[in-house]
Amino acid sequence: MDPIVEVVAVLLGFIGWIMVGVALPNRYWKISTVDGNVITTSTLYENLWMSCATDSTGVHNCREFPSLLALSGYIQASRALMIASIVMGTFGLVASLTGMQCCKAGGDNYVLKGRITAVGGAFFILQGLCTMISVSWYAFNITQDFFNPLFPGTKYEIGEGLYIGWCSGTLAICAGVCLMFACNSNSDDDKSAYPYQPSRGTVYSGAASRRDAASTYDKNAYV
Repeated sequence: MDPIVEVVAVLLGFIGWIMVGVALPNRYWKISTVDGNVITTSTLYENLWMSCATDSTGVHNCREFPSLLALSGYIQASRALMIASIVMGTFGLVASLTGMQCCKAGGDNYVLKGRITAVGGAFFILQGLCTMISVSWYAFNITQDFFNPLFPGTKYEIGEGLYIGWCSGTLAICAGVCLMFACNSNSDDDKSAYPYQPSRGTVYSGAASRRDAASTYDKNAYV
């Protein structure tokens, strides 16, 4: 595998992992504006951990969600998936850095390095899938409430935190796919590097056998 492609894949995975850490605490997962007069106009926004409001004077008021069990199911699931995404990205980053050709860990055993790189790519793919499922599920509930004419509560729109999550998931999946193809390329190179060599046994020709038989016959003839 080209080391440049390998470095680019690890760099994409690292950027995706950083963006997950940025998206998780981001306050603007969903945002809504309540219009009124100059004094009462305020902006409402929420994420997985708290709900905030800011008025026209720029004063921010935030409160954390009081109970985990009282939250909606999709918020609890999104929390778990985002935390799992960070964990998967950490494992993927460590494994992919260990399996790089320029890394001294593992010595010159490139077969082992390729397998470690493939494990790192699998972790990056899992990171991207967890992130994409989390933010897409959250966005689905936002749009469902927004286009529901019978919804009595405040209608929100998609915030910047979800866009960061989508970009993070895309980068992580691309990095994982590149690393998985790197493992396949290394395996093919290893197979082609060792062609078939027949065993070097003793080869007996027919002429040599006939000479031995003739010499034996001659000796017996004079006995």
